[in-house]
Amino acid sequence: QDCEEELSASRTSLERQAPHRGNTTVHVCWHRNTSVAMLDFSLAVENQLSGNLLRKFKNSNGWQKLWVVFTNFCMFFYKSHQDNHPLASLPLLGYSLTIPSESENIHKDYVFKLHFKSHVYYFRAESEYTFER
Repeated sequence: QDCEEELSASRTSLERQAPHRGNTTVHVCWHRNTSVAMLDFSLAVENQLSGNLLRKFKNSNGWQKLWVVFTNFCMFFYKSHQDNHPLASLPLLGYSLTIPSESENIHKDYVFKLHFKSHVYYFRAESEYTFER
């Protein structure tokens, strides 16, 4: 019983210190009914990317330039590299990465598509090097 009380007290103090994050790996795995191998998790921690990407607006030909940080199976979007807090995040577990088909009418170089169920996102890199990374 003493251990349970200590655990409960420490959990309560931790909850006060850190707000709940709905996009943690554990949270995403739980809701998408998937898991991550320890080797993949270790590689993900070692491989982080950041740089500019253009995100396609849903119902127009416009593109929005964003600073993107890819880490821990998630993309974080910022207006610029100087921002302290992301505008949004996209947990990528369960997403597929493809190149848009001709029927999608996206006639730009270096475009890739992320999709999961009915969620579809198009991103464009500014160079072949960035696209390959």
